[in-house]
Amino acid sequence: MNPHFKRVIREWVESIVIALVLALAVRTFIVQAFKIPTGSMRPTLLEGDRILVNKFLYRFKEPERGDVVVFKYPEDPKRDFIKRLVGKGNEKISLQEGRLLINGEKVTEGAFGERYYYNQGLYGQEKEPVQIPPGHFYVLGDNSASSRDSRFWGFVPRRQIVGKAFLVYWPLTRIRRIH
Repeated sequence: MNPHFKRVIREWVESIVIALVLALAVRTFIVQAFKIPTGSMRPTLLEGDRILVNKFLYRFKEPERGDVVVFKYPEDPKRDFIKRLVGKGNEKISLQEGRLLINGEKVTEGAFGERYYYNQGLYGQEKEPVQIPPGHFYVLGDNSASSRDSRFWGFVPRRQIVGKAFLVYWPLTRIRRIH
């Protein structure tokens, strides 16, 4: 075989291997794409939206109230879920007349003032505050009427948070930052 041809083939193989290793590293540690399967986050995210999730951010800072987070579903950690983080460890959450209360105070800033939260599930009863354990979070879907969230299965441990959703990249007509 021609030595020049061997060198060209080796360079192509090396380039492809390096590209694959870099792509896997980025997907594993930095940014990952996800597809939204249900309407539980309407109107923020629609079925079929494709989003990017920052997996790097929460290595250096804690998730914040209002973040749209991807996490390992507590009842089946092989599945990823996406919801809005509404409560942190050591806080008391309650839902009254469709409004979110934290430690007895109504939360009205941002998306919380616009959403109506239905009382459903064991952890979402009317006027029954729920204490979030340390190191855990309480998450709700923006479309409370059709969301299986912390109201039903409880809390998300910190170690199961995958990352923060930050961008809808598909379909093209919906490209935007996620708030």
